[in-house]
Amino acid sequence: MDGGYNPRTVEEVFRDFKGRRAGLIKALTTDVEDFYQQCDPEKENLCLYGFPSEHWEVNLPAEEVPPELPEPALGINFARDGMQEKDWLSLVAVHSDAWLLAVAFYFGARFGFDKADRKRLFSMINDLPTVFEVVTGAAKKQQKEKSSAPNHSSSKPKSNSKMVELDFLGKYSKSQPKDEDEVLDEEDEEEHGDTLCGACGENYASDEFWICCDMCEKWFHGKCVKITPARAEHIKQYKCPSCSNKRART
Repeated sequence: MDGGYNPRTVEEVFRDFKGRRAGLIKALTTDVEDFYQQCDPEKENLCLYGFPSEHWEVNLPAEEVPPELPEPALGINFARDGMQEKDWLSLVAVHSDAWLLAVAFYFGARFGFDKADRKRLFSMINDLPTVFEVVTGAAKKQQKEKSSAPNHSSSKPKSNSKMVELDFLGKYSKSQPKDEDEVLDEEDEEEHGDTLCGACGENYASDEFWICCDMCEKWFHGKCVKITPARAEHIKQYKCPSCSNKRART
């Protein structure tokens, strides 16, 4: 299904991993309604595939034995209606993480990575949050417990939009006096470096526009959910694609 694509270096395998991971995260977050509909329990065993191009696909497993690449978890569609949706998505996320590692180290074994290369590859992979952590918001929940409504001055993106300010209580703060902001700024930048985009899973960067969902309190790059700072100015209550889709189904 990957057209014979064979990454041969540690950097190439890591790029392959990141592309597949991004595709899986899209399926389980921003494209969750489409993914849910495709996983019809009435169909045969289905698998969730992520591709280096950052796209995803729900399809039958490969017919050849053994397959060209390790196969994802089989039959994810059968559990769709037998579990709560969030638990089902979390289960698919866990199996997706296992599959991503299997594919990456399959390439490593096939092209003879030595101990140092394998260690370097795992270190690069381990610096990213897992699909499970992105889907469940586990990393942000830990950060939220440590945070207490911080404010931003120089560390926030240059915009007047209240959506830009990272505030982990879900409320947006008024600007504080400069001297207090300067004291908090260094600590805030360090804490918010662990904030993850609910769509792509990448870390917070102070020069990018972010927006928070008022329903699930997950943060997103504006570009990932197609929201600009100008548009955010007119949004009273923002709902991410996943929360919007859930409300539509109910």
